[in-house]
Amino acid sequence: MKILLIGCGGQLGRELKRSLASLGELVACDRGQLDLAKPEALRAAVRGIAPTAIVNAAAYTAVDQAETEPAAAEAINAVAPRILAEEARRLGALLIHYSTDYVFDGTKPAPYTEDDIPAPLSAYGRSKHLGELAIAGSGARHLIFRTSWVYGLHGANFMKTMLRLGRERDELRVIGDQIGAPTWTRHLADVTALILARRDVPAGLYHLAAAGETSWHGYAEAIFAAAQAAGLLEKSPVVHRITSADYPLPAARPANSRLDCSRFQRDFGLALPDWRTGLADCLADARF
Repeated sequence: MKILLIGCGGQLGRELKRSLASLGELVACDRGQLDLAKPEALRAAVRGIAPTAIVNAAAYTAVDQAETEPAAAEAINAVAPRILAEEARRLGALLIHYSTDYVFDGTKPAPYTEDDIPAPLSAYGRSKHLGELAIAGSGARHLIFRTSWVYGLHGANFMKTMLRLGRERDELRVIGDQIGAPTWTRHLADVTALILARRDVPAGLYHLAAAGETSWHGYAEAIFAAAQAAGLLEKSPVVHRITSADYPLPAARPANSRLDCSRFQRDFGLALPDWRTGLADCLADARF
């Protein structure tokens, strides 16, 4: 197997680089080596590498900034995936791509399934949905994994922000009316590797997130408790619960980001652990 990993310098990409290394020849590219904002260079690079599988971990993830840069977000999150899908189809390669809970508006009272109709609230969410549509309509053999609240030891994410603020402040205000499942990048990467190692892989769109649910407020409190247990934090700040209206941002977020992962579990016989397990395991090995 020859795998092209795109976005290997990102928080998910760095875990994928570790997880995919044993599966065959791995060509791992970061933004400096392969810029998704340059369509023709991207197309030429894929043709030159001629992989049997493409794993796209690159994305424009600046959710608030996308409100003023929608074209930039669309170039990375929609145009580039379309090109990758077209080239995957030409090569007969499998394309694995990651999407987001932000394709939904969050008004559904229950977890979202793959059959629910997307209605993104933000430019970022719209760009990711366009990428999904482009891949699905390309005719390429593909897997799209929608996930939620991704965090890890690398890059910028909520967990690392909370740890920094927890050392600096005695009190924090964190939103308590948005619900989802924090998902560790290592779990996503390891499951991706397990799937790629199989000969027969189902294709299509799947929800793939940690089990369980919490609010950002509950997540913050769990981060501080796990960090103390791991010896990363001497004492926890007081975390006050606030509403989304108390902390307005340029881009609206879905109130409900829960994803129903039963289709993935049924078709692959796999499931990610509870989000608390992932958080504890992540912080047990962390050194910030």
